[in-house]
Formats: sequence, structure tokens, C-alpha cells
Amino acid sequence: MISIITRKIYRSKDIENIQSKINMLGDNTGLKFNAEEFLFTRIVTTILLSVMLIFFYNKYILIPFIVVIYYNLFYYVLITNKLNKRVKKLDDEALTFFSILTLTLESGKNLENALEVTCDSLDSELSKEFKKSLLEMKFGRTLMEALQDLKKRIPSEAIDNIILNMLETNIFGNSIIETMNSQVDYLREKQIMDIKGEINKIPNKVSIISVIFIIPLILLIVLGPFIIELL
Repeated sequence: MISIITRKIYRSKDIENIQSKINMLGDNTGLKFNAEEFLFTRIVTTILLSVMLIFFYNKYILIPFIVVIYYNLFYYVLITNKLNKRVKKLDDEALTFFSILTLTLESGKNLENALEVTCDSLDSELSKEFKKSLLEMKFGRTLMEALQDLKKRIPSEAIDNIILNMLETNIFGNSIIETMNSQVDYLREKQIMDIKGEINKIPNKVSIISVIFIIPLILLIVLGPFIIELL
């Protein structure tokens, strides 16, 4: 029933796009729904909100704006915001994971064995995703197929590029160790740039805090005696 209603309202392309985003959320979000259930819930709750506002809110001109804000906020809170947090978490874990993977490869192990050793050494969200791929391989999938599916579950562009390089190295027979060393260097530089970016944001944050809290307090101290005299 939900599927029929949803597919009459939304295009198949939109449903597939939402489903791909949901697949990237991972298993730790606490959200257990598919794209059709998500879209159905969003449209039904939006309609219910509209009806409630019409009956209980007398400023009718604001109702369309409130409904549109809710409709978009529903998607942002349940998907976009969680995806952004997951990307940051995966990016933070990537340098450690791929550094250990590279060292394991340098010890003489092949990619599959190196992945097993790395996943057993770490308890992180990224290692859990690779463990899923290794489990798929035990049920008959090839390394290429497992990594391609993994790429669809990872929202991080940086990690996707590394997986793509691993796939290309496996296809063209290039040195996996050289590839991974260059990718680790890239991750290290990216981490430094991200830290510098956060540092550069500090003056703006301080300025905002100053405008909101400190400047009004200074004005109150300076103008306080005059206000008291007027009163």
C-alpha cells in the first residue's frame, strides 16, 4: 500500500536517489526504513501539519512557509545532517585505517588478507563496512564486486576515491603499495587542511560571540549611569 501510494506521487528516480542516501547512513543511525516509507511518512506528516495549522493557526499567510520549512527540515534532520556526521566520522577514521592497511600490504600480504588483518585490528565504522565486504566474499562474491558495493555504501568522497584507486590497481596490475602510499599521503594532507580550515573559522566565531554577548554588555556598562539618571 505504502509502495503504491509513494510511487504514484514520486518518480522512480527520486525514490532510488533517496534509497542510495539511506544506504549510506550505515547501521548505527537507529533509523530502520526504506525510501518509500521515508517519503510516505514525510508527505503524510506534512499533510497532517497543514490541516492542523489551518484549524488552529489564524495567520494563514504563514502556513505555506511553515509547511515548506517542515517538508525540507524533515529531510535535512533525518538524512542530510546524519550523512554529514557520518562523512566526518569516516574521514576521521580513514587515515588510521588505510595507514595500517598499507603497512600490512608492505609486510607481503595480498589485498584480501591485508584487509582482514586491518579490520581485525580496528573497531571503527569504516572497518565494519570493510568487514561486510569480506563477509560477502565468503559467500561467493569477488573482491571487485565487494568493493564496488562498498563504494555505494560510503558517503565520503575521499574514501570513495581510494576504493576506486584500489579497483583500478587491481584491474591494471599497478603496484598496490605505491597507490596506497600516495592515498595515505593525500589523507594526511587533507587532515592538515581540514584542521587549518577549522582554525581559520575561529576568528569568525569569536566575532559572532562578541557581537551577541560582549558588545551589548560593554554598551550596558557605558550607558548604564545615563539610563539610571533618566529613570
